Parts: sequence; C-alpha cells; structure tokens
Amino acid sequence: MGTSFTFSLNCKGKLLEFTQPIIMGIINATPDSFFEGHLNMEQDALLLKASAMIKDGASILDVGGQSTRPGSIAISAAAEAGRVLPVISLLHRNFPDTPISVDTFHSQVAREAVFAGASMVNDVSGGLLDPAMLSVVAGLKVPYIIMHMKGTPQTMQQVAVYKDLCTEILDFFIERINTCTEAGIHDIIIDPGFGFGKTIPQNFLLLHNLNAFNSLNKPIMAGLSRKSSIYKTLGISPDDALNGSTVLHTIALLNGASLLRVHDVAPAMEAIKLVEAYKKEAS
Repeated sequence: MGTSFTFSLNCKGKLLEFTQPIIMGIINATPDSFFEGHLNMEQDALLLKASAMIKDGASILDVGGQSTRPGSIAISAAAEAGRVLPVISLLHRNFPDTPISVDTFHSQVAREAVFAGASMVNDVSGGLLDPAMLSVVAGLKVPYIIMHMKGTPQTMQQVAVYKDLCTEILDFFIERINTCTEAGIHDIIIDPGFGFGKTIPQNFLLLHNLNAFNSLNKPIMAGLSRKSSIYKTLGISPDDALNGSTVLHTIALLNGASLLRVHDVAPAMEAIKLVEAYKKEAS
C-alpha cells in the first residue's frame, strides 16, 4: 500500500506544512471546460464557489484559463492572461490566506499570475512547451507542479503509445526533477497526467502503479476528477461522474497520492479522512 508523507511548500515566503493529503479545488476560467466553467460567473457567484471550496477543505485553489481537454484549441498567452488574472486577483483579495495555483504552460502568464496573487505554478507540460518557464518559476520562488503529458492537448490522444508506460513516465520525472533543481526550483510536485496522452486502459494501469512514483520523494498529485476514464467506462456523462471520481480518488490515496485536484471538494475531503483513518488502523 502506498503512503502519503509530510511535506511543506514555500509559497512566496509563506511556509505551508501538510501532515496528510490535501485538496486543490479547480476554478476553470475557460468557456469550453468539459465541466462547469467559471469564466462567465458573476464575481459574487465566483466568490461563493471559492468560499465553499475553502470551507469544505480545499487547501489550494487552481485557476486555469487554457482548456487542455483532448482536441482543444490553444489560445495565446495574452488571451489566457486576460482570463485568469482578474480571477486570481479577485480570489487573492478575498481569500489572502489560501494559496492560489495558476494552471498554465506559458511563462508570461505564470509571471503575471504570481504578481496578481498566485503562489504556485501548475504546468501540464512540465516546462517543455515554453523554454523560459523553469527560469521564470525559479526566479519567482514558488512551488512548481510538473505534469507528464505526451504530445500536446491537440495531439496527445494520437500519440498515446508506450513500450513501458510507468518506466517511461518515471524516467520523464527523473529528468524533469533534475532539470528543475538545476534551474533553482526547490519545491516540486509531480502529476502523472491522467488522461494526457494516455488511453483509458493506460490510465488504470498508471493508477494501479502510482506507488512506483513514491521513489522520487516528491508529493504526488492526482487529477482524476470527472475525467473520461470514469464517465466513458461507466457509460455516463461528466455531470454524473462524482461517485466514480470518489472511487478513483480513494484508490489514488491508497497508492500514495498527496494531493487531489478536484471539482467537488467535500466528497474528496471525506475520502481523505476515511483513508487516513484506515491507514492509521492498518499500520
């Protein structure tokens, strides 16, 4: 059985220490998100949504303006900044004690987002889509989430071919962690990238072997919430995929996940509490 471990994050000089897995609540500033976009929300409604997430147990809010679902159309860094900066600024003003992550692969957006109030960068490309990203993050002195993605959001489902899935992803993280460390990034989280250049069977294989990444001694983030591996396997819609999400979150926690990136905070928090109680008695 995988085990989560105590970890700390230095968010712009504010040290956060965690003794059990935590939740990152998803705030989508995209008009074409596959589930519940927040771009057109009134400010009050957005604040209510964020407030509920925090009350339900979210430790971090993750704001993204670039849709990365399979086949999505990429937008420019300027357009992305126009989506996320107002949301980040609004959230930071109203919830200054809650760390905000910006979900971007553009270094320009990462820099402007941190100036607007973000204190973490979540990059689906692991620094491979923008050569300036690693030096920018190092200069900002914020935690960095490296995700594994084969190809780009536009091509990833056409290139989901591996000789050895878990070994290739492990090798990717070893190289990326070394490169990030050399660039001067100190707080690193890894995300194996469920659904990003992986077929549904590959996603389940990856989940089954998630504990293999514990050897890297970095917090592992699992992004499984309402993804197609759940709703296509069950023959339902993303709107009906909450129960399936909770099942896979539970498996991820048992296999060593330290962060869950979710749409539905309260059920994920219940999964963490129950799994932690189970581990305590099983140890």
